[in-house]
Amino acid sequence: MLKLPENDGTLLVRSDYSDDAGWTTLCRLVEAPYEEGFRAYLTFVEDPALRNKALDELMALIDSVGYRSFFFVADREAIHGVEHAVTVVDLYEQRGRTFRVIPSQIWAVENNLSLANMEFSTFADNADPDGVLRGFKD
Repeated sequence: MLKLPENDGTLLVRSDYSDDAGWTTLCRLVEAPYEEGFRAYLTFVEDPALRNKALDELMALIDSVGYRSFFFVADREAIHGVEHAVTVVDLYEQRGRTFRVIPSQIWAVENNLSLANMEFSTFADNADPDGVLRGFKD
């Protein structure tokens, strides 16, 4: 049976298991410090039982381990895509709303949502037309 960490930071849940090297690359990219040394504080969840789980299944699983307002998903696009854009899932403001974020911007999403400095919609509304947040435009 799958055991998720309870209240152990923001989760990055791996749902695609087709490329271990791609997963390793993604982990390295999201763990890197970016602007002025800021970095995302993530708990990586890796279990083949999560393979190809639908978003609603992942949401139910995350709900079962305690309160979180959002989480990240490393799906096929995040593992194989050129930008490695990870899906961000809202569990609070507009439950089930998603957008993607490139690794160099994950720290901003994670830090600000974890501290409730900004709302999920602020990030989602500033994603590019293709649904990927690549930073805020001036």
